[in-house]
Amino acid sequence: MPPVIEEHARARLITDGPLTRPVPVELRYDAADDPRTVHITLPGGTDWAFGRDLLERGLRTPIERGAVRVWPCGRTQLIVELHSTDGVEVFQFETRTLIRFLARTRSQAPATATPSDGSPEKRPSRTTAANTATTTRPERGAQPARG
Repeated sequence: MPPVIEEHARARLITDGPLTRPVPVELRYDAADDPRTVHITLPGGTDWAFGRDLLERGLRTPIERGAVRVWPCGRTQLIVELHSTDGVEVFQFETRTLIRFLARTRSQAPATATPSDGSPEKRPSRTTAANTATTTRPERGAQPARG
């Protein structure tokens, strides 16, 4: 069984105000669970699961899938925008942190877990600490269940 990859990281929460604040996040990958999926767990226990390819593509060009938007911000930053019933949360990550994490996930992923394997792309989903069931976000504007 391949090991679960967990990496504690810092992201900057972008707000409407003049200040941003650093927040701890956890990046997680479990090839035994779904080799195409990565998780970002935010403060408060909200877990976002989406295709690894979404982060990989977002490092190079803006991409949107369901309730998640990802785009590069200069050469050293990546923006991840998450939409939910609570509103929009925008996080800024150091690109090198995500590149290192994604490289580790690729080394653990089965060869058949690439996006070109003919399987459908992973749709973003959100789980909260109070709601352990994952809510799939099939299209923009859909609202996750709250526990």
